[in-house]
Amino acid sequence: MTGQLRLDDHLQRYSETAPHALAVAAAVDAIAAAAIEISDLIGTGGLADASGLTTGRNSDGDLQRDLDVQADAILRRCLGRLPIAALASEEMREPQIGDRAAKICVAIDPLDGSSNIDLNMTVGTIFSILPAPDDLGLAFHQRGSAQLAAGFVTYAPQTSLVLTLGDGVDIFTLDRKAGCFRLARSAVQISEACDEFAINASNRRHWDAPVRAFVDECLAGVDGPANHNFNMRWIGSLVAEAYRILTRGGVFLYPCDARPGYGDGRLRLVYEAHPMAMIIEQAGGSASTGRERILDLSAQNLHQRVPLVMGSSNEVRRVAELHCDPLLVASVSAPLFARRGFFRL
Repeated sequence: MTGQLRLDDHLQRYSETAPHALAVAAAVDAIAAAAIEISDLIGTGGLADASGLTTGRNSDGDLQRDLDVQADAILRRCLGRLPIAALASEEMREPQIGDRAAKICVAIDPLDGSSNIDLNMTVGTIFSILPAPDDLGLAFHQRGSAQLAAGFVTYAPQTSLVLTLGDGVDIFTLDRKAGCFRLARSAVQISEACDEFAINASNRRHWDAPVRAFVDECLAGVDGPANHNFNMRWIGSLVAEAYRILTRGGVFLYPCDARPGYGDGRLRLVYEAHPMAMIIEQAGGSASTGRERILDLSAQNLHQRVPLVMGSSNEVRRVAELHCDPLLVASVSAPLFARRGFFRL
């Protein structure tokens, strides 16, 4: 591993490419430093220091665990050393306004999948870097396509940092002896087609008809319209699902559904769906709500939720086609006359 390109060298090259690049590079470097600290906390701290115990609820009502708070504090400390115009976190009620002359804003999910920590499963950090607008009150109301950079870190058997600076996707792995990230894979590409899908199938009865139809097609395999066999995977950690898609293809679905509180989906647009969509698209995949491209959306509030379908472009496109199917749309409003209604076989 010692001969591989270091992240800081990669960022140094990038920092010379555009007016905002130096600020973006500094922010990524700070996040990487925080990630090493978080990785050490998770990997060697033991349950006494890195517990998955619930300590309350965050500002948006989700369960908040001890490690969520610690990860947030580490990231805010590392980023706080830089000139950043505005900082947003899942653990903050409102964005924190900083240096109004700074060029960038940063949004973070400090510890995605923290409910998995006590199960020794993959968790991670997600980040999005945006240009600072003239009105900082609109910093996190920009379209996803405005992002300058995005990435995520997985804390697993390896600690890996997935990064896009707007020109492809690279994966760096932590060299613990040297205390730095080194390039493991460059110019990652997602195949257009895939043979894996990921969804929490226990919620099938709550899904809209187009989502049920897509999963039914996958389950039918070579005997169905897809004419292709699929495997199903589900980890329930967004960073783990995204990493699998980047390394071996696939599609991930976290749709809205009929359960109370799930009508708009559950993932946050600003610091989960937006950065993941940028990464997936930069790797040749697609990301949508099932109806709209994620990167075309702008948030109305910091913690806005959204459905997410991401991964291999053929499968994401198929989900969108099913959402436009008039028979499936009719099955919601007029079930007697729908594809599986009373007057159809």
